[in-house]
Amino acid sequence: MNENINELIRLALKEDLNDQGDITSLAIFGSQEDEFILISKDNGVLCGMDIFTKVFKFIDSKIKVETYFYDGDDIAYGNAIAKISGRVTSILQAERIAINFISYLCAIATKTSLFVKEANGAVKILDTRKTLPGYRMLAKYAVKCGGGENHRIGLFDMVLIKDNHIDAAGGITNAVTKVRQKYGNKFKIEVETRNLDEVREALSLDIDIIMLDNMSLDMMSEAVKIISKKVFVEASGNMSFQRIKEVANCGIDAISFGELTHCVKAFDFSLKKEFI
Repeated sequence: MNENINELIRLALKEDLNDQGDITSLAIFGSQEDEFILISKDNGVLCGMDIFTKVFKFIDSKIKVETYFYDGDDIAYGNAIAKISGRVTSILQAERIAINFISYLCAIATKTSLFVKEANGAVKILDTRKTLPGYRMLAKYAVKCGGGENHRIGLFDMVLIKDNHIDAAGGITNAVTKVRQKYGNKFKIEVETRNLDEVREALSLDIDIIMLDNMSLDMMSEAVKIISKKVFVEASGNMSFQRIKEVANCGIDAISFGELTHCVKAFDFSLKKEFI
């Protein structure tokens, strides 16, 4: 994960600074040093302070970042989150990139926290693979900071047999059989189901997780009765914050939300010379 983060930082700094650097700051300032304060302009959950600090260190290893809050902490409008000290030109060159990272990660953590609180322990809140390319591990870390749980990380760490696999393979049984022939019990197997017949077929195959995809509340409730706690049950498709409680009441174990990572409003921060 560290090398992936380093590469993201390099790319971000390259597109912002190119080969010339911050031509405005370089023209105005020399070698003078100063202090700046990172201020929260929103209410929510903090996430990304390590990468925030790392961006400044990439520019100038002598910059000091003193943090007053830590990942997973609740923060409020007006809180002083961190103090950044060092050469002014270095701080200003790193400022926007550093804030861009934590704005995105705090947005995910904050949204996840709201969903988890709404679930109130009745179901697990899971993320999906709907993440910005290259940001997968950071986004999923932010979900965990918000109290949610990670579904599979990618296509490599768990088998998820979806509708296209099922249709192209000629059915759930054929798809599961081929997976077992190739991997045995090496990976957990989840099967996406669209109706009660598919639920019954998947249940008969001794898999690990059944996904109820785009089902009505009545159908989900019936599916849960059929499954009868024999396997873990995930609800997905057409899910929203407003539906969490009613879907949880069906008796499922988890709800997955793509919007935790692909549809968030950036958390607002400011870096100021003086904290007022």
